[in-house]
Amino acid sequence: MRPVFDIIALRSLVAVADEGGFRRAAKSLTLSQSAVSQHVRRLEKTLGRPVVERTGRSTRFTTAGRLLLDEARRILDVHDEAARRLLGSESATVVIGSAEHIADLVLPRITAAVHETMPDCQVRFRVDRSARLVEAVDRRSADLAVYVTEAVAVEGVPVGELPLKWYAAPGWTPPPAPAAIPLAAIEEPCAVRRQALDVLAAHAVPASVICEAGYLTGVLEAARAGLGVALLAATGRGYDGLVEYPGLPQAHPIRMSAHARPGTDPSMAMNIVGTVRSLLTELAAPPAASGTAPGRWAATVDG
Repeated sequence: MRPVFDIIALRSLVAVADEGGFRRAAKSLTLSQSAVSQHVRRLEKTLGRPVVERTGRSTRFTTAGRLLLDEARRILDVHDEAARRLLGSESATVVIGSAEHIADLVLPRITAAVHETMPDCQVRFRVDRSARLVEAVDRRSADLAVYVTEAVAVEGVPVGELPLKWYAAPGWTPPPAPAAIPLAAIEEPCAVRRQALDVLAAHAVPASVICEAGYLTGVLEAARAGLGVALLAATGRGYDGLVEYPGLPQAHPIRMSAHARPGTDPSMAMNIVGTVRSLLTELAAPPAASGTAPGRWAATVDG
């Protein structure tokens, strides 16, 4: 009889990769760490080669291990889908990733788009930075991600452009010339941060990032505290504690893309792409005229 890969052991192997180690994998599977280790050793015995190498506290997959991991993901996808169809087991779960710049606006619409194709499925979300979202899709822990195109070297499906505007605390004023404009921004790499610095440099506006954060929440808090101005997605909803600041050069919108894992239901993916495109088209509509007074750099903007 030919060797057979244990489906439970394959699930443990994928968890080790997705969770970043044996301890986290054991916790996610509600197993002991020794049980997960035994599963991986069982796979190594079947394969006849090591699949992981431990260096201190870290775990690294061997070449054979990476090949087995790719096959394990495919096997589990087919197994779980067959179980849902034939055994009437737990409803399908779709995991959607979204860049945080647009998450609060797009996720409710994506939920509706998914349910048009798969009415009984559960929808889970992951809100993160673009590079991490694409990585999640590639390792099959997410089904589809909507992300900032320039932030990732992966060719996805274009879904439109997200408009950007400057925001600051009410009453915030920039320091007098020739002092640099203080900016709050997400730490590098960040496409919106680069856009902010590039547009100001193109208009000869001196600027300096005085507060950087790992995620959008930190940028919002810094701007609310009056530490500086921030370039943010113009979703039409605004941001609590912030107002639009018109006194800086208008920034170009950033391009958005969608990336789906192989095997994702094509009808569902098309529904999501169409939904996001419609939303971004709405956001790109010309805004109503504003009577807000111009700021320090208004002449630069107009010229």
